[in-house]
Amino acid sequence: MSLVLFSARDGLWEAYRAPLTRALEEAGVAARIVTGTDAPGAVDYIVYAPNDGLRDFAPFTRCRAVLSLWAGVERIVTDPTLTQPLCRMVDPGLEEGMVEWVTGQVLRHHLGLDRHLLRRAPVWDPVVPPLARERRVAVLGLGALGRACAQALAGLRFEVAGWSRTPREIGGIACHHGAAGLRAVLERADIVVLLLPLTAQTENLMDAERLGWLPPGAVLINPGRGALVEDAALLAALDAGRLGHATLDVFRTEPLPAGHPFWTHPRVTVSPHVAAETRPETAARVIAENIRRGEAGEPFLHLVDRARGY
Repeated sequence: MSLVLFSARDGLWEAYRAPLTRALEEAGVAARIVTGTDAPGAVDYIVYAPNDGLRDFAPFTRCRAVLSLWAGVERIVTDPTLTQPLCRMVDPGLEEGMVEWVTGQVLRHHLGLDRHLLRRAPVWDPVVPPLARERRVAVLGLGALGRACAQALAGLRFEVAGWSRTPREIGGIACHHGAAGLRAVLERADIVVLLLPLTAQTENLMDAERLGWLPPGAVLINPGRGALVEDAALLAALDAGRLGHATLDVFRTEPLPAGHPFWTHPRVTVSPHVAAETRPETAARVIAENIRRGEAGEPFLHLVDRARGY
């Protein structure tokens, strides 16, 4: 019987207790789950959320894999004590939530809904938006979440272009990569969606230069990682009127400090990191499948490439 350590913030275990126990049983895995241990050398798997207090993985000498509950692994991928295989979370519930949030925000800006929803005076303003096929959307990051969002937007007939650091092929999506590809995508984008992982190569990707490549009035939507955007450059572009709006769900410091200018800027929408959440029911099945694979000697799903950082 495998020993599984569930290591996450206080209270999260109650949400996962029943789904994870059930998922392991359905996967045919015999396992005992604990939320703490005095014998780290006996632990076979660690189910882990980076907002827990666990920082030293060296004592877990028998551990076959660390299974993250988060899609992003930038907080732990460089931990020198973490020598075990690390798997990030890719689960259907997280993907569906992201698609719904991104689609809703793109449609909000495409249709100009703020013009009506935020109005406080009785002004009849019948401005008709263009059709989706006349609006150009760029999705930066074509992993599982970016791919799903790009395909959903293309299904609504938006003209979608995608960019990734390495070449990708997605039916119905004009895919670009590399430095030249990034500029080509941004220069034609009415709406940009950021869904890149945070690495040394993507930090501050949207700086003053690249924000300057966008057409006047473009909208930036960031449900990826806060540090993908250089805050000061974004505020300067908004203040100068080069950008029409920024809808931000993620930030360098969370919760976003009360005095941060994003809170009061008229062209910024602050969303409290709710674009996509790991759902226990679906995430538990991914965890159980990886434990089953570990026990069977099969390759793990969603194994992190340490060199790439995700």
